[in-house]
Amino acid sequence: MFPPTALICVPSGVTNVERRAVCKAAREAGFGRAMTIEEPMAAAIGCGLPIANPGGNMIVDIGGGTTDIAVISLGGIVLSQSLRVGGNKLDDAIVRHIKNTYNLLIGDATAEEIKMRIGTAYPIDPELTMNVRGRDLVAGLPRTLEVSSEEVRAALSEPVRLIAEKVCAVLEDTPPELSSDIIERGITLTGGGALLRGLDQLLQRVTDVPVKVAENALNSVAIGCGRALEELDAIEKSAAVTYE
Repeated sequence: MFPPTALICVPSGVTNVERRAVCKAAREAGFGRAMTIEEPMAAAIGCGLPIANPGGNMIVDIGGGTTDIAVISLGGIVLSQSLRVGGNKLDDAIVRHIKNTYNLLIGDATAEEIKMRIGTAYPIDPELTMNVRGRDLVAGLPRTLEVSSEEVRAALSEPVRLIAEKVCAVLEDTPPELSSDIIERGITLTGGGALLRGLDQLLQRVTDVPVKVAENALNSVAIGCGRALEELDAIEKSAAVTYE
């Protein structure tokens, strides 16, 4: 009898036009009321961070298409940056490396498997290897080759560097009173990209701030969105939720 309410996660760098388009699409799909919540906020709620407290919390959500970095305090986002680099860019970097180095064409699914099995952002001991199957661009026939985690790490170095630089930029712009809280509490990584082996170690070395991966990093945004919807009245009083 009553149309349902929709709460939709959007990247922190979304424009007002894009936000209105998302809400309009939800209402046209049959929802009576459509609201948006930024992905870093939803991820922080899903991780169980004390976002309502006065102290600062820093979260880095590495999704498929974007990386959202935010500093959250008193139930609102104090500072946020969005970078169009995520898991898909990591996969593209692996595809490009295999193609340019070995003249072997692989698909996105194979690239993702390589990233998950032997992909690293920080040196490991011992290094891992994996057999990769694809189509030879010269002969046009299927071919198998062995790829090491060391060369995959080199292929991923550029997108990983962009993420690290953006994290450092957000830390530089963070108010001093919140920086001390972040140093004490550390940086929390969420999203599927946070599961890249050694990424937390790399960011910790670059920022000199403790970095940890959320317990359920892959689903923290979805979990946080569900919790926000359950406590909509409380969340709505803060600046976390926007509706059109």
